[in-house]
Amino acid sequence: MKIIARNLPRALTEAQLKALFDEFGLVESCNLVLDKATGKSKGFGFVEMPKHIEAKLAIKRLNAKKILDSVIRVKEAEEGAAK
Repeated sequence: MKIIARNLPRALTEAQLKALFDEFGLVESCNLVLDKATGKSKGFGFVEMPKHIEAKLAIKRLNAKKILDSVIRVKEAEEGAAK
C-alpha cells in the first residue's frame, strides 16, 4: 500500500521517516520529497508497505502524531500520486 505523510518537519530525514514506519512492519520504499533548487525537504513523502494490515496500522497510529513540533498527517496515497 502506498502511503503519503504530510506536514513533516523540514528537519526530518528520509531515514527518520522510514524508521517511523519500520515500527509497524516491512517498508518496501520510502521517498522524502525534496525541493530541486535547495535540496531541502518539501515537508511530505511517500512510503510503500507491502502488507495491507501493517500499512493500515501505521496510518492509524501515525496520523496526527506530533513529530519535532509538527503534527503529521498520514493516509493512503491516491492513485496517480507522484513518487
